[in-house]
Amino acid sequence: MSATLIENKKARMRFEIIDTYAAGLELEGTEVKSLRAKRGSLEGARVVIRGSEAYMLGMSIPPFQVKNTAETYDPERTRKLLLNKKEIAQLLDVEAQKGLTIVPLEVYTSGRYLKVRIATARGKQAADKRETLKRKAAERDIGRVLKNR
Repeated sequence: MSATLIENKKARMRFEIIDTYAAGLELEGTEVKSLRAKRGSLEGARVVIRGSEAYMLGMSIPPFQVKNTAETYDPERTRKLLLNKKEIAQLLDVEAQKGLTIVPLEVYTSGRYLKVRIATARGKQAADKRETLKRKAAERDIGRVLKNR
């Protein structure tokens, strides 16, 4: 059973999602507690491949207990992603292509583990964003009509 803890809500609006992957996160104990309390942000976060390892940049996890946190704690530190070699090779190819990027979509629980869903994506143009908004509004209107029947 999985439950979404934090979500990058603007990612689906800003990017056209091509493919998704599930990755483990290398975290400290207080970061796990903070994420389980649904505190954290994926806003502006991105994934980079360095060498043969994947890292998440820009993800913010505030301290669980502010007064009980080490002075050296950095809420926006670079965190390692746990992926297998085949997935890293695929992501490396995507990163090399012009116009494609790797963005985190959500942090969720999988059993007792915390995982992050990442996606290869292409940035949307303004016209594509307007089309997405029109489609969402139309779906919402259809849902209202069907509910009121």
